[in-house]
Amino acid sequence: MRKSIARPGTVQRWRSTAAIARSAALSLCAGIMPPDSAPFVFRALVFLFFLSACVFFWFVLYRSAHYSIYLPLPVPRAGSSSSSSSFNNNHRHATFARILPSEAANSPPENEELKLERVLKDAAMEDQTVILTTLNEAWAASDSVIDLFLESFRIGDHTRRFLNHLVIIALDQKTFARCLLLHTHCFTLVTEGVDFSGEAYFMTTDYLKMMWRRIDFLRSVLEMGYNFIFSDADIMWFRDPFPHFLPNADFQIACDHFLGDPYNVNNIPNGGFNYVKSNNRSIEFYKFWYSSRETYPGLHDQDVLNIIKFDPFIMNIGLEMRFLDTAYFGGLCEPSKDLNLVSTMHANCCVGLESKLHDLRIMLQDWKEYMSMPPSLKRSSQATWRVPQSCNIDALLSI
Repeated sequence: MRKSIARPGTVQRWRSTAAIARSAALSLCAGIMPPDSAPFVFRALVFLFFLSACVFFWFVLYRSAHYSIYLPLPVPRAGSSSSSSSFNNNHRHATFARILPSEAANSPPENEELKLERVLKDAAMEDQTVILTTLNEAWAASDSVIDLFLESFRIGDHTRRFLNHLVIIALDQKTFARCLLLHTHCFTLVTEGVDFSGEAYFMTTDYLKMMWRRIDFLRSVLEMGYNFIFSDADIMWFRDPFPHFLPNADFQIACDHFLGDPYNVNNIPNGGFNYVKSNNRSIEFYKFWYSSRETYPGLHDQDVLNIIKFDPFIMNIGLEMRFLDTAYFGGLCEPSKDLNLVSTMHANCCVGLESKLHDLRIMLQDWKEYMSMPPSLKRSSQATWRVPQSCNIDALLSI
């Protein structure tokens, strides 16, 4: 077999050049320059320059590669609620992108759970509570429900700060795009094969699907460790609701009709506004509530709740359920009578988007007029609502 070896002449030339370089360097240092050595000195200096350039180039390349691999990663803030696995996954991807950017560009997009975790974390209060609302295209249009909802926070009594903790759950992509123009915390919850973009009329198939999708989503929020206030977007926020929530309750819900006792299960609840704490009891309750749609087909979540609130399962899991007073959490079904007490007002017992918008605008105007009164006049006044007008409970009962 023929072996490949370096030719002696080549090796000899390299050795000669190196020897000359060393000799020339020593001669220069000693101040000695033989008269016939100029060509050799020039070649030696060129060789030294080339060798130095190569060494410097490889040194810089090595340091650059070494630094890119061992760049320090950011450390999560103390007390951060995000899981360590979420943090590690995000920064493993960031490191991967620095090393192999072409591969990182083709990596899978962030999954929905991580997106939701990020949005909830950014919006959460110190006790891991968020405010949630769901929205579709019909309610997200310009000068529609969402604009009135956000306005209520801005004109309410010290309610603007709650916008920092509000997450808008968009049920379609157009709504998500609109949300990004209006608000900081947005999340898209698109259900494959279902179109939630249009107005979902009460008790239609789309309406039922939308309501039950909401219940299942809220269960997932609880499982992620977040407490929440869920508020329909047609609920106007006028005051801080937290002072009126009852202590030691797992699940608190507003009412279409309040009988005067927050413990009375005969109160008629409304699923559009509730305050829920994340724990094993509330999670099991939401699973039970969602699965009950199969036991009672054709009913929406609120009607099913009116049935299962008597079920022994509620007592067996130890869920503490409370019903909120309409004096503080009113609605068009049963308006709060005293504007000095009201925290929220719901455009419930109302059929049709135009009717709802009409009465919501009047509601906001009533509040603005009340807030313009001097404090002494507010306390002594008997100011109340001019609604319902277009919203008519008789029309609802006829469905």
